[in-house]
Amino acid sequence: MLEFVGEHFYWVGDPTAWVALVTLIVLEVVLGIDNLIFISILTNKLPEENRVMARRLGIGAALIMRLLLLATVAYIVHLTEPLFELFGHPFSWRDLILIAGGLFLVWKATKEIHHSVDPTDTKDQMLGEKVALSLGGAVFQILLLDLVFSIDSIITAVGMTDELALMYIAVIVAVITMLIAVNPLSRFIEQNPTIVMLALGFLLMIGTTLIADGMGFHVPKGYIYAAMGFSALVEGLNMLARRKKRLDKASGTDTHH
Repeated sequence: MLEFVGEHFYWVGDPTAWVALVTLIVLEVVLGIDNLIFISILTNKLPEENRVMARRLGIGAALIMRLLLLATVAYIVHLTEPLFELFGHPFSWRDLILIAGGLFLVWKATKEIHHSVDPTDTKDQMLGEKVALSLGGAVFQILLLDLVFSIDSIITAVGMTDELALMYIAVIVAVITMLIAVNPLSRFIEQNPTIVMLALGFLLMIGTTLIADGMGFHVPKGYIYAAMGFSALVEGLNMLARRKKRLDKASGTDTHH
């Protein structure tokens, strides 16, 4: 028993391993933001009583999927090996998965933006009745994106450390953080309609980045998150300005009366 512990947990007394673990946790949490935004927007379209269940199922599935992928990490690494070459660029399974996931995300974000801009459009209606998003349908769509983000997340983790225990800990902590953050984030998005359009813009950008990455054009993640952070800051200032305007208007109305 002691030999087993010593063999698998030797990194506990290694300071560099702890630095790698903290870095990996932060990275996994940041990579999970994309997934959270998608889950929040999608589940907010469900009836109130199904939203929390859909979020838990979606994030729970993400955890199971990532742990299963970690169990086959030796195979996952081989997903980066070239399958064929097109226009001078070698494509791997990872590239194809990223492209497929990116296209799905671009399609989904574009569709949601279209509905936000033109809610009276009836193209998605059958027999004159609007087709409501079901719990199963929402979970299935979350699973599709979970697969894309999970594979990218695991490949990133493999690039950071060779210690499997660190990868498991980082993934579990990151998914628990997602589980804690998803309900407040979903409520915030629902209570601030302008945030929905911003979040859909984020998904559109993330989808385009996934496609570009799959095509061999690697956009540094720092640029993506810097752009998202700046956009969120501007929207935050707009929200403060609108709030102040409403308060001033209410104060003026009260004074007038």
